[in-house]
Amino acid sequence: MPAQTPTALTNQNLWQMDRRHSLHPWTNFGPFEKEGALVISRGQGCHLWDAEGRQYLDAVGGLWCTNIGLGRREMAEAIAAQAERLAFSNTFVDMTNEPTAQLAAKIAELAPGDLNRVHFTTGGSTAVDTAVRMVSYYHHARGNPDKTDIVAREYSYHGSTYLSQSVGKRPGDRVEEFRYKHDGIHHLSVPNPYRRPAQLTEAQFCDSLITEFEALIARVGADRIGGFIAEPIQASGGIIIPPKDYLFRMWQVCQRHDILFIADEVVTAFGRLGHWFASLAEFGVQPDMITSAKGLTSGYQPLGAVIFSDRIWEAMAQGGQRWFTSGLTYSGHPVACAAALKNIEIIEREDLLAHATRVGTYFETRMAALSALPLVGDVRGRKLMLCVENVANKETKALLPDEVNESKRISNVCESLGLLVRPIGHLNVMSPPLVITEAQIDFIAETLEVAIRQVTDDLVREGVRVG
Repeated sequence: MPAQTPTALTNQNLWQMDRRHSLHPWTNFGPFEKEGALVISRGQGCHLWDAEGRQYLDAVGGLWCTNIGLGRREMAEAIAAQAERLAFSNTFVDMTNEPTAQLAAKIAELAPGDLNRVHFTTGGSTAVDTAVRMVSYYHHARGNPDKTDIVAREYSYHGSTYLSQSVGKRPGDRVEEFRYKHDGIHHLSVPNPYRRPAQLTEAQFCDSLITEFEALIARVGADRIGGFIAEPIQASGGIIIPPKDYLFRMWQVCQRHDILFIADEVVTAFGRLGHWFASLAEFGVQPDMITSAKGLTSGYQPLGAVIFSDRIWEAMAQGGQRWFTSGLTYSGHPVACAAALKNIEIIEREDLLAHATRVGTYFETRMAALSALPLVGDVRGRKLMLCVENVANKETKALLPDEVNESKRISNVCESLGLLVRPIGHLNVMSPPLVITEAQIDFIAETLEVAIRQVTDDLVREGVRVG
């Protein structure tokens, strides 16, 4: 039987094929086996269309990644031209290609400080995996082979390889069916001002977090801790913006103890906060390494990058006798790198960083109004990276029972009204493309308010206490 073309397949065909044969990332088996998946067939700008022709405004931005919007003809042409010219060439040892070399130089131009070296990976998880391993390599090269431990935070998400998921520690990601690496990985408290102890001011909370880090170093030993990894804003962990000066003070602690500071900017880099990179521009921190992906190609091709300092390169390369035995078949893939170069060109040409700053400020204002709703405990985030946290009681900040599943119910109502938002635990998360307009932001705010009010009314009718 000849293969059916996509246009010949009905939505029901596609839905059934997917339900019978696909294992999705983070599959929730019960609902998936019953309900299957939403089949998406087309995208343009900030909008998606499903296989039955229904239109949705994608306030999720793919997965934090469709920064320049979908359906860009010049992106398709750049990808096609590179695939025709050179579809693949490996970059192992002493080979490269034009797009890889050009992109490495362009990233070095955009990155802060002396972050002039780039190692390409396939995405954010493999970038974090590589960066964590590079910590050990760097310290070993400098005569400190035991300085390999990594410090991260609770509620962090750093990827889904064995190592990167072990470094991250977001509730829900750690399941008993999997095993994780524990030795050499330490986790500090989440720097969430909304959930800080009631008796502490935000400044006192920040002090306590710094003290906790210093106490960990004293207990474990600075001679063993090699790196600290932090998302400038913890993304999937709840759009957590740390207290004022927290990241800078954590960086100062790292500097005092020769601990490499890894900024996980897989989400925040390439425009989400109105900057190429957020660490220095938004938080005053000059990291030793930055991990990136997502907005690097705006999702048009899979690509990640570890961007690291000349100082790290020089230490690793000293003597010229070492091998860096890490990399992937698709590291520096020429088609992916060509896509990234065109993506960066579009961001520059259309001044999308300034646009993201402007509409992001408007987004913050429009979403803040939702905090008056009884179900909403907190609206937080920065620029085009925001979330709503739903609570049972605004005063105590108590959460609804997990089985209520209010965030998924809210996202379901939004979907029925033509809006996609992402439910994560008790949150509804949004990270729309940088090209979003104020009118589209109005639609997000108005639709989300309708959905929250409807779900609140439903919960009250069901006897759930809210408010």
